[in-house]
Amino acid sequence: MTRIACLHTVASNAALFDEALRAAGLAGVDLHHTLRADLLAAAEREGRLTPEIAAETVAVLRGLCAEADAVLLTCSTLGPAAERAALDAPIPVLRVDAALAAEAVKAGGRVVVLCAVATTVEPTRRLFEAAAQATGAEVSVQVVPEAWEAFKAGESDRYRTLVARAAGTAREDGATQVALAQASMAGAAALLSEAIRPLTSPTVGLAAAVAASRMA
Repeated sequence: MTRIACLHTVASNAALFDEALRAAGLAGVDLHHTLRADLLAAAEREGRLTPEIAAETVAVLRGLCAEADAVLLTCSTLGPAAERAALDAPIPVLRVDAALAAEAVKAGGRVVVLCAVATTVEPTRRLFEAAAQATGAEVSVQVVPEAWEAFKAGESDRYRTLVARAAGTAREDGATQVALAQASMAGAAALLSEAIRPLTSPTVGLAAAVAASRMA
């Protein structure tokens, strides 16, 4: 059994990743969920991922390595911490949006990346622009207005609707691909037709983690 340790900062993401695992049909994989909502809350208070928050995240990720075959950070705001943790970790440590970025830009064109929370914008922009260098894709990172407020208020349906509407608008405005930067946004994809459905991180991120664990 391949054991993937997931570090979440949003409690509802555990169910999203369990569902993504079932949908992907990845056999022989066991997910272990750890929730550290305080890390994202701290980044929101500071307005960014500070060195102190990054260091704490790195410590948590390295701790999860002890009983896993791969570790997956599912929070885009904290994403750069996974890259630091991976440098000397005994097993693969991945940020869930790295695989999303690679998939989104692989065909080039105009890629719109939607975020719900402002602290995600800069780490997401750096990640997607780095991935786009290999394909020439034009990347635009945008915040969905009012989405995070709806999420934090527990208005899940409104959250998904706002994200889906923004994804549809991006397509109408000429985007050749739309990606939802945060795992919590994944449920919005089902509200759109398959032809314009945006890319989401849980499925591609999990597949990347499983593949990395089996290559290690």
